[in-house]
Amino acid sequence: MRGCDNPLWPCAMAGAVSCLSGFGDLGVVIHGSSGCYFYPASILPRTVYGTQILEREVIFGSEERVKEVIRELEGRYALIALVTTCVPAVIGEDMQAMLREVNAVIVDAPGFLGSMETGYRIALEALKPRVDPGMEGVNIDGLNLMDPFFDGNLLEAKRLLISAVIPIATTFCAGSVEDVWRAGPLTLNLNPDLASGAGEETGSLLGLHETSGAFRRLERRFPDADVSSVLAEVERAEEKVAYACDKYLKRHDPPTAAIYGNFAYAVAVAQWLSEYLDATIAFIGSRNDPRESRFGVKRCPDLSMVKESLEGEKPDLILGSSYERSLAGEAAFVPITLPVRGQIRLRSRALIGPEGTLSLFEELLNALMNRKIGER
Repeated sequence: MRGCDNPLWPCAMAGAVSCLSGFGDLGVVIHGSSGCYFYPASILPRTVYGTQILEREVIFGSEERVKEVIRELEGRYALIALVTTCVPAVIGEDMQAMLREVNAVIVDAPGFLGSMETGYRIALEALKPRVDPGMEGVNIDGLNLMDPFFDGNLLEAKRLLISAVIPIATTFCAGSVEDVWRAGPLTLNLNPDLASGAGEETGSLLGLHETSGAFRRLERRFPDADVSSVLAEVERAEEKVAYACDKYLKRHDPPTAAIYGNFAYAVAVAQWLSEYLDATIAFIGSRNDPRESRFGVKRCPDLSMVKESLEGEKPDLILGSSYERSLAGEAAFVPITLPVRGQIRLRSRALIGPEGTLSLFEELLNALMNRKIGER
């Protein structure tokens, strides 16, 4: 997060907590001040705990406070994870010695180590995932509890695999923490930015073409699978999207779009807009470190950078978070990344698979048309 005046993306500690909190039987304790505890506790839809150390613990040591919090949770969870923040990391306390008498794993993920993705991977490494070659099923990978698409992506992935008669092994990160130690040998990714590295990756569900390709590969690995229903559904979804977009383009010019979010999501959305709406992509701002892409992607983790990227640009459509929404002006806006505030969102929205693509285009086409109506 260095160099950011107003950082928009969670730090490594928050990423670690988000990863661990996905497992319902894992108790997560944030070891640090109340300020470090507040952000994950306020944004995650799960209960997390904190040592909430004060000046006394910083000066004289926090061992007793840590043990007190963990002992209160023992017996309620299969495992407890203690996530360190910046202050205890700088102090240099011997956390391993502190936890000899309790059943807990240390996740050393202070915020200064980097962004959310860094902490997410640190947390997974601390859990030490193990692949069981004899485990039947495919792992679902890339889920992040802070993601506004967490529930929808999980439901869509499970729905498609069940439809194709393909068993499910471990879900990273959801379900039981014990599943981490008996993961399947094959993995299906929902968000390439958060790949666990467990098992052989067989593709992604982030996009219609990607979904078809992934299920064709899975069909070759599971003799009893029947992916015909999934392939047919993908084809129908593409026809619906193409028809709706063609109908829009008969009445309106192709939109100009600015897209903000994690790299994988932002680039995928840019590809879909370009392919189906002939959209001009004015800017892609990645919250995390960008990788190679056919689009020009710039790292944009700071509010001032977002403002700079929109200076001189007048996009018809902005996709991002509540931060971008505050700067959208008269542009149509669709949320695709955290935080999403000021809206009531009860439905489980997906971004992956056919339902995710249909949902996104439904939302953005309606947003664009409502903008056109407002201009009259």
